Amino acid sequence: MQNILSLQTKESEKVKKKKNVQGKIMFLYIVPFLILSFAFSYFPLHGWAYAFFDYRPPLKLSQCDFVGMQWFKMLFSNKTQVSQLLKVMINTFAMSGLTLATSFLPVIFAIFLSEIKCKWFKNFVQTFTTVPNFISWVMVYSVAYSLFTNTGMVNTILMNLGVISTPLKFLDGDSHTWLSMLVWYTWKGLGWGSIMYLAAIAGVDQELYDAAKVDGANRFKLMRHITLPALMPTFFVLLMLAVANFLNNGLDQYYVFQNSFNKAHIQVLDLYVYNIGMTGKSPSLATAIGMLKSIVSVTLLFIVNHVSKRVRGETII
Repeated sequence: MQNILSLQTKESEKVKKKKNVQGKIMFLYIVPFLILSFAFSYFPLHGWAYAFFDYRPPLKLSQCDFVGMQWFKMLFSNKTQVSQLLKVMINTFAMSGLTLATSFLPVIFAIFLSEIKCKWFKNFVQTFTTVPNFISWVMVYSVAYSLFTNTGMVNTILMNLGVISTPLKFLDGDSHTWLSMLVWYTWKGLGWGSIMYLAAIAGVDQELYDAAKVDGANRFKLMRHITLPALMPTFFVLLMLAVANFLNNGLDQYYVFQNSFNKAHIQVLDLYVYNIGMTGKSPSLATAIGMLKSIVSVTLLFIVNHVSKRVRGETII
């Protein structure tokens, strides 16, 4: 009996040692990602110190005057600055709001794509719509420039057909700027955004479809009553993350499409911070605005996390 107990003890110790070794190995796998997260997400935060100095390149920070909260006060005391910042925030909220309003498009696209029975055509459509995500915005603008400038292909064809007498200002005009940016964003990210939903569809129990077919459900009823409800948990999680990331519109798209004609409606918060900081007007002011944006974004994340806990019973962080 004692021999059996000693053997069991030795076996349990071996299992514990094995689990400890596996845990250490898994930690070593995670270390590179922790290093990358620290290097690109946390280490740059030391740059927030510039918001408390009157930084003037190329001087060192120690050679610049310490001004404390001057730049933060300026954001709310200078009427011109407040007016300009208000316009930028309107653009930011408009762009983000349109993106959230159309966030259901990848869901619909994934559902219809999953219903394509021809395998080669399905693979072609999925590949054709996913590839634009890997094209840089510089290349996207190059295509847009070739197609939609005053001397581009679209205007040339319309004028040759006699449809228009003067070129339409697609790129160098300020009409429908928000809508055009949304169209380009959707074209670039629709296929990529549907990948997660396609993975969720692949995980749906096929017996549900078989049972529904026995009850006489057609393809549209299958999509409505089985596929769509199965995607809702994934959709709401991604939607809440998008809400938490509301102020982060990105920079690349708006930077390459901006010009002197549409700047009033295309300048979102990220682009505004870049223009202030990189044009040499006030890097310290740009840093202060970036700090406030980060604080608001983190606040939104915690609010959305609280709402998720109250509504769904689950948190996202």
